[in-house]
Amino acid sequence: MTKAAEEELHRASETAVVAAGGGAGQKISLAIRVAKSNSIWGKSGRLGRNMAKPRVLALTTAYPSKGQRTKALLHVLKYSSGGVLEPAKLYKLKHLTKVEVVPNDPTGCTFMLGFDNLGSQSVAPPQWTMRNIDDRNRLLICILNMCKGITGHMPKVVGIDIVEMALWAKENNPKVTNQAKTQDGPVASVMAQSDAKVTVERDLVSQAEEEDMEALLGTYVMGIGEAEAFSERLKRELLALEAANVHALLESEPLIEEVLQGLEATTTCVDDMDEWLRIFNEKLRHMREDIESIESRNNKLEMQSGNDKALIGELDKLLDRLRIPSEFAASLTGGSFDEARMLKNVEACEWLTGAIRNLEVPTLDPCYANMRAVREKKAELEKLKSTFVRRASEFLRSYFASLVDFMISDKSYFSQRGQLKRPDHADLRYKCRTYARLLQHLKSLDKNCLGPLRKAYCHSLNLLLRREAREFANELRASTKASRNPTVWLEASSGPSQTANSTDTSTVSEAYSKMLTIFIPLLVDESSFFAHFMCFEVPALVPPGAPVNGNRYGADVNDPNDDDLGFMDSDGNDIKQNNGSAELGTLNEALQELLDGIQEDFYAVVDWAYKIDPLRCISMHGITERYLSGQKADAAGFVRRLLDDLESRISMQFNRFVDEACHQIERNERSVRQLGALSYIPRFATLATRMEQYIQGQSRDLVDEAYTKLVSIMFGTLEKIAQADPKYADIVLLENYAAFQNSLYDLANVVPTLAKFYHQASESYEQACTRHINMIIYVQFERLFQFARKIEDLMYTITPEEIPFQLGLSKADLRKMLKTSLSGVDRSINAMYKKLQRNLTSEELLPSLWDKCKKEFLDKYESFAQLVAKIYPSETIPSVGEMRDLLASM
Repeated sequence: MTKAAEEELHRASETAVVAAGGGAGQKISLAIRVAKSNSIWGKSGRLGRNMAKPRVLALTTAYPSKGQRTKALLHVLKYSSGGVLEPAKLYKLKHLTKVEVVPNDPTGCTFMLGFDNLGSQSVAPPQWTMRNIDDRNRLLICILNMCKGITGHMPKVVGIDIVEMALWAKENNPKVTNQAKTQDGPVASVMAQSDAKVTVERDLVSQAEEEDMEALLGTYVMGIGEAEAFSERLKRELLALEAANVHALLESEPLIEEVLQGLEATTTCVDDMDEWLRIFNEKLRHMREDIESIESRNNKLEMQSGNDKALIGELDKLLDRLRIPSEFAASLTGGSFDEARMLKNVEACEWLTGAIRNLEVPTLDPCYANMRAVREKKAELEKLKSTFVRRASEFLRSYFASLVDFMISDKSYFSQRGQLKRPDHADLRYKCRTYARLLQHLKSLDKNCLGPLRKAYCHSLNLLLRREAREFANELRASTKASRNPTVWLEASSGPSQTANSTDTSTVSEAYSKMLTIFIPLLVDESSFFAHFMCFEVPALVPPGAPVNGNRYGADVNDPNDDDLGFMDSDGNDIKQNNGSAELGTLNEALQELLDGIQEDFYAVVDWAYKIDPLRCISMHGITERYLSGQKADAAGFVRRLLDDLESRISMQFNRFVDEACHQIERNERSVRQLGALSYIPRFATLATRMEQYIQGQSRDLVDEAYTKLVSIMFGTLEKIAQADPKYADIVLLENYAAFQNSLYDLANVVPTLAKFYHQASESYEQACTRHINMIIYVQFERLFQFARKIEDLMYTITPEEIPFQLGLSKADLRKMLKTSLSGVDRSINAMYKKLQRNLTSEELLPSLWDKCKKEFLDKYESFAQLVAKIYPSETIPSVGEMRDLLASM
């Protein structure tokens, strides 16, 4: 590399270091080009990428602020896409631990630098390849000098002869320390002189070591002038040294004899001591065997004593388990189930459950399971259990039936004429709750006994609930005052006062709401009470404290915070319920049996409300949706299905009303032709207004579907009626679509579904107006616009200059047509107005239609005038302005 290239590289490297944040405090000692390649070895065992990449290695010395040590840094610079050096990596030489020349490179120009602070030691360090040995030695000597002079430690050098490097440094020192002269003055070379001066004293070996090495090498050179003579000389020296060693050994013989005598005396003493130790070991062995025998007999005695005590304790415990207290035996076999005795019965059940559990293998030691006394006691306890379960089940079945029979026989529990009675089961639940703990113990004793008890409870309570619902629904309908609205809303033959006299039927939907308000919470309460009372291991039907119309599901009216239905073990601790229980299906089947049949009374209320006012189905549908959205619990399956069925029945009844209304609309198709707006259009507006009043912010799906069906039938019927008389088809269409828009303008602004049909009617109205107006214009000015149409057709095939020479389109033909069409144009325009007025039934549409007619005629005439000016430039016709003034004066 030339001096100029080295200086240029030095300046570029200094610029890159400063750009990297080094600042002016760093001084570049050496900058040299290298080739970087990845190693082929690594912990992964896979070949690396060996493509060489050009890099520049720059050695810098950083001089920090006062009081800090000088830092030696190695910068790796790479070339950007524009050929500019930019920093790639930075190493601190204080972490350099190894310099190794790659043995695979025969030139010796490739080496690796090992640092002890690399983040991943599993990746081999990169290999640096120099152009020649001189560049390699310059870089490595500079690195070693900086490590020794600045960091105070030398890295390990592998694969390089340190002596050869020292000699090379000495020979090449003058060349390295030269300075380059330029026209601007002296410029520092690639290596600064203070850093590049390599001396043996400072770097690799000291001066004294160098002199010794030179002397040795000089001696070596002198002795090998003749190889055979030098070999003989070395042999003679070796024989002389061996003779001297033998002579020295012979001179020391007296001393050796004295040492051997001392060793013999010592050996005799050691043999005596070994004999004494053998005797003592034998005695100690016999003593140790005697002690072990005594300890073994003592341990067996202690173990036997402990086992006897443990056996006595276990037998006492087993006897305690096998004992049956007389008071519990009496309660289980013959005690009564009166309320006063229930505490004793519950205590007996808890004892029996615990006694049976204590004789099972998990609790009882398996070695006792096959003892005769244990087997006999198990059989006795099983007999007690079956006797008690049978007696308790018989009592509870009769008890449930007697409670319900007593309530059914008392008419004061039900609604009567002139008095609606809210069902009150507080007393019933209070009496049943007395036996809730007994049912829990019956389940723990024999789970199969709960099936008949649940059926008995469901059968008895179902009679009560159906009677209450029937009496309440009958009295609710009898006490509701509402006049029946006619169901014929859109029939053409009905009088105009039919919808105007519609009566207020809000009491009908209020009655339905009252039915749901009273009975839906009651049914949910009964479902929740039944699930807990009959020991179903299911989650609560509603969260604790959730209000529904002022009452909490599953809560007692008198004491909602103490239902006494929690599961408890024999020690009185609550048992956590399994939310993922498989009993949910069994519970829903039982609830179906408990509440089945009550839906008929709800259906009767819905049918009664439909007969009075079919539109009240909208209000009832919204009420049902509100209640249905509150039923989220899986265990209230029957109540949710009941609400779903009610919603479906209400939708079915309302759809029947819509179907009847559609049938009434379709009857107009078969009637005689009617002038003006059809009767069902204003009636539909009245119907839609009332339907919107019944929605009251509830779900719109039901009403929007009805709107879609009714309007589709209305528009389809209107098109069929219009096509029955093609001569007046457009008049029928535009008058009826205008009437539809006028009657639904206010509702279309607030109802998106009606707004869609409003825009559809508006488009159809505009189309009908355009067709009718064009017909009237062509009747009066047919020849004028036919002449213009012929010209327009020919302009696609020939040039405008050739058109006046076509048959029927000459200037004479133009003048003749103008004379025929535009002479008395005011009379023709007046005839258009009279024809438009004569065909319309709705006078309020005439002004807007006449304005549209004048505008359309003026647009057509303006197009005709432009064609005449282009095809017949020498001909004159009435101007567009004159025609506009004439129309304005009409």
